[in-house]
Amino acid sequence: MSGLAERMWRGGGGVSLVGLVKPERGARWRLGLAVGAGVLASGAAVGLLATSAWLITEAAAQPPVLVLLVAIVAVRAFGVGRGFFRYVERLAAHDAAYRVLGVTRARMTGRLEEVAPAGLGAVRRGDLLARLVLDVDAVLDLWLRVVLPVLVAAVTAAVTVGLLVVLLPVAGAAVGVAVAVACLVVPWVTARSARRAEQAIAADRGEVAAGATETLLTAADVVAFNATEVVLAEFEAADARLAAAERRSAWSAGLGNALLVLCVGGASIAGLVLGSRADISGPVFAVLVLTPLALADALGGIPATAQIATRVKASLVRVQDLLNTPTPVTEPSAPSGLPVGRDLVISHLDAGYDDHPVLRDVALTVAAGSRVVVTGPSGSGKSTLASVLLRFLEPTKGEVALGGVSLTDLRGDDVRETIGLLTQESHVFDTSIRENLLLAQPGASDLRLWRALYQARLGEFVSSLPDGLDTMVGEHGARLSGGERQRLAFARLMLANHDVLVLDEPTEHLDEETARRLLHDLYAAAGQRTVILLTHRPELAPHATQPVLALP
Repeated sequence: MSGLAERMWRGGGGVSLVGLVKPERGARWRLGLAVGAGVLASGAAVGLLATSAWLITEAAAQPPVLVLLVAIVAVRAFGVGRGFFRYVERLAAHDAAYRVLGVTRARMTGRLEEVAPAGLGAVRRGDLLARLVLDVDAVLDLWLRVVLPVLVAAVTAAVTVGLLVVLLPVAGAAVGVAVAVACLVVPWVTARSARRAEQAIAADRGEVAAGATETLLTAADVVAFNATEVVLAEFEAADARLAAAERRSAWSAGLGNALLVLCVGGASIAGLVLGSRADISGPVFAVLVLTPLALADALGGIPATAQIATRVKASLVRVQDLLNTPTPVTEPSAPSGLPVGRDLVISHLDAGYDDHPVLRDVALTVAAGSRVVVTGPSGSGKSTLASVLLRFLEPTKGEVALGGVSLTDLRGDDVRETIGLLTQESHVFDTSIRENLLLAQPGASDLRLWRALYQARLGEFVSSLPDGLDTMVGEHGARLSGGERQRLAFARLMLANHDVLVLDEPTEHLDEETARRLLHDLYAAAGQRTVILLTHRPELAPHATQPVLALP
């Protein structure tokens, strides 16, 4: 299939999708087994009908029973074999397809680890989820509903046509024409009528997923601002577009199935007309008439294959676009060891996204153990600076040096061992307080966990809870207040034992008094560590040991 696949599976901009869907060695022999079993199952279906037609017609003449014994045994064998081989086909095909799916999903997850911290541009959260789950599932449809049915149908139809040619060449040729129309013309007509709908389904499905996710996450704000009708109207419009595309797709599928029935019926009628004019026996005549009808089982999935292939291609192009997202940083080929010093020096730094600069000519020297405040309005580049410091984003100009060593000469994991980040939306997982803390230091003792909680001024609160460390925090920490969630995230940061702490708007969404107390406690808990506070409310922060850096 390699040559055909290379021509078929070309993504947008000439990006090949062959590598994305190509099975590894462990899945190839399973796919081969599935094809072989599928051919035997479909062949058994054809043999069952052909043998039954011959047996019933021959039995009508009441011949000696010995004449019918072979056909009787064959009918039983074909009946049992059809179910057995169909089971083997399903088992092997799904095993192979899920292996390919697992590899593809692992590649997606690994790629997201590399590019997600620096942002994914215009990709919305719900759309990202749709690509990771629904679009990746298109790998299953590719192998189970496109490749496998085409190969099985082609081999089975060729063998059946060959059998009919042996019985009556002219009838076999007529059936061959009908099969060719069913395998070539019908899929083309189906795909052409459904192309726009199938291409739209993947994008519309992502839009609906994004709208649903955002509506659920912002439900409280939407109700508070009395925008329910507007938001629901937008969501319903996206859902209506998806439903319309699916209806057009269903109509095209029905058209393809109708054309297939006409082809199979036409082949049977051709056998009837041509066989009635030929000098053949009654049982052979019955085989010529009824055998083409058995091809409906083998060819049944053909009309939908081109239609599904269009949808699969659209989904896999979306997956490939995500996999092709440029890596925001380049790991050094020969990374330097961790520097001894912890001073940070930012020199003439420019950074941004997609050729759109956000930071311009930023210069800052942060001495080890100092407290620095970087302020600026929303969009001034505070979070971009955090991404550069954590080595999630490559500077376009200038340099950031840690202990005299440029960050570009250090591996990202090494940088993040030294520099830790607390954001305004640090994620709290739907599990216990203990499990949330152990993410930072697996295997840490309870004494170490309690110490981190007390450092974050959360120890007394947790000790007052009936389940203590085993208290469940709910989805996104819903059972905790905003300040408690931030303190839990800070305790997790303290467990990681970083030397430099970057606090990116840690008091966002908190009232002034709570924010002031939280910052005071964070500074006190940081001890001798370096603290870089990124905020648009510098008046809430304790006294800085260096002048405030204001971003424009």
